[in-house]
Amino acid sequence: MRPPGPCGPCPGRRDLLVGRWAVRFLGRRFPAALGRAGITPTKREGDGATPAGTHRIIGMLYRADRIGQGRLPGAARPIGPGDLWSDASGQADYNRQVRAPYSFSHERLYRADRLYDLILLTDWNWPDAIAGRGSAIFLHQWRRPGHPTAGCIAVRRDHLIWIANHIHPGTRLIVKA
Repeated sequence: MRPPGPCGPCPGRRDLLVGRWAVRFLGRRFPAALGRAGITPTKREGDGATPAGTHRIIGMLYRADRIGQGRLPGAARPIGPGDLWSDASGQADYNRQVRAPYSFSHERLYRADRLYDLILLTDWNWPDAIAGRGSAIFLHQWRRPGHPTAGCIAVRRDHLIWIANHIHPGTRLIVKA
């Protein structure tokens, strides 16, 4: 582990470094899309911004019917039609995976499009979520180059699979404002 520098822990070779248009990781550069409102140090639920700061990758979810387990590390967990993510600020399960039926505001993880075929979960506003501070900040597949997200970081599918196979538990995701 690197010692803290003047601005906190210094980026290391195994960190995912996120800038406005790219993610750098292990000496590679991957074009990326971020939140439609850019990067912010003051993330709020629904603002469309990507939160600045140092986050950690805490898990991996995937659609087994679209990406075979053999293409991912063993820690990846499959998702199904009943899997959701709570964005119901003020609920006890805010910013957590939940199951249908769920009567509060949520986002479907098992989507018709391919954006969430593979999701790298971050520790943004987790595990003790603060109401209104934002939820569901993931690293996932992009819709197309340059198309903004609702606050997540998105990359090309093959790049996402490569990243998923090279991260380790606790890999840092450093988003520079």
